[in-house]
Amino acid sequence: MGRILTILFSFFTFLSAIEIQHTPIDFSKARVELTKRYIKEHYGLDVDSIKIVPKIIVVHHTAIDDFYESFSRLSPAVLPTKRADIYDGSMLNVSAHFLIDRDGTIHQLMPPDYMARHVIGLNYNSIGIENVGGESSKDNLTNEQLRANIELIRELKRMFPSIEYLIGHYEYRCFEKSKLWLEKDNGYRTLKDDPSKRFMMELRKELREFQEASCD
Repeated sequence: MGRILTILFSFFTFLSAIEIQHTPIDFSKARVELTKRYIKEHYGLDVDSIKIVPKIIVVHHTAIDDFYESFSRLSPAVLPTKRADIYDGSMLNVSAHFLIDRDGTIHQLMPPDYMARHVIGLNYNSIGIENVGGESSKDNLTNEQLRANIELIRELKRMFPSIEYLIGHYEYRCFEKSKLWLEKDNGYRTLKDDPSKRFMMELRKELREFQEASCD
């Protein structure tokens, strides 16, 4: 456990060009082992480490308008049983690397080069950014969140030149025929509308250096 905490601390300190609150989720040995099991079952890969080489940034909303409730959903290692839509896929809880509050405060939840469960098929090569909001599918993410996303995404690209794509969660299935897609279960899909097409359009106006998802 001490080694895991040391690794987490080293990654929490490397994103220093912008202001980030370090708000770690539960990343115990149990979560690491559940992540390895997820990688084996869904991607067919036997791995000793859950580290990734990020090539995609996936932007989400939490579908909850409160920060503390959003964080509490992501923090435990084990998925709550009430998530019937994805529970059969794994006991590993959903997570993201960053959570942005409605006032634009950026919270880092876990190391950005560890795999998080946040998007079907693309977890093994993507960084997830959750934004507090979107309850009842409202398009209500704030201007403060928009600016924070832009700053964070630029910093992540600086730290990880391997990142090529910027997508909204609702675009994830556009990659099903891509080499980046790894999901082995053809029946494991969910419908997503986050974070809204309007929000992604505003992001892309400022972040033109990234490739978009192509559903052609």
